[in-house]
Amino acid sequence: MEFVSRSFMVALTYPKRVSAALVAFGSILALAMAWSFQLAGYLPCQLCLAQRVPYYIAAVLALAALGFAFTERFRWMTSLLLLVCAGLFVYGGGIGIYQAGAEWEFWLGPNDCGGPVSSINDASNMLTALSETRVVSCSVPAIRILGLSFAGLNTLYSIGITFVALCGVLLSPRKAG
Repeated sequence: MEFVSRSFMVALTYPKRVSAALVAFGSILALAMAWSFQLAGYLPCQLCLAQRVPYYIAAVLALAALGFAFTERFRWMTSLLLLVCAGLFVYGGGIGIYQAGAEWEFWLGPNDCGGPVSSINDASNMLTALSETRVVSCSVPAIRILGLSFAGLNTLYSIGITFVALCGVLLSPRKAG
C-alpha cells in the first residue's frame, strides 16, 4: 500500500513527466504486444496496421515530451506534445471502433481490406501466388479475448492512454511535502 501511495504522490508532483513516461511506455508496450501476436501467426489486416501508426508516432513524441518535461523553459512543449498524442489515440481508437463495428456486422468494412496481391507477374504464376498468399479480412476477428477482438481491445487501450496523456496536460503539479 505504501508503494501505491508513493506512486500517486510522484504522479501528482510531476504529472507531465509521469504522463509522458507512461504514454511512451504504453505505446511501446502496445507495439510489442501487436508484434508478438503477429509473430505468433496472427497476421494483421490493413486496419490493424493503421491502428498501430498512432503508437509509433506517439512513442517518439512522448519521449520528446519527457525530455521537455525536465526543462523549465520549454515545459509548455510537453503539454503540446501530450495533446498531440491524445489526438493520435482518439484517431486510432476511432479506427478500432470502425473495425470492431464491421466485425460485429453493425456496418460494412472496407472492400479492399485484404490488400492487393503484388507477387503475380504473369498468368503462369497466378495459381502459385494465390495459394501462397493469405488475405486477412478486416471484418473477421482473428481472435477474441474476453469477448473483444484486437480492434475492440485497441479501442479500450486508446481510451485509457488518451486519459493518461490528457492528465499530463490538465493536472497542475502539487508541492512535494
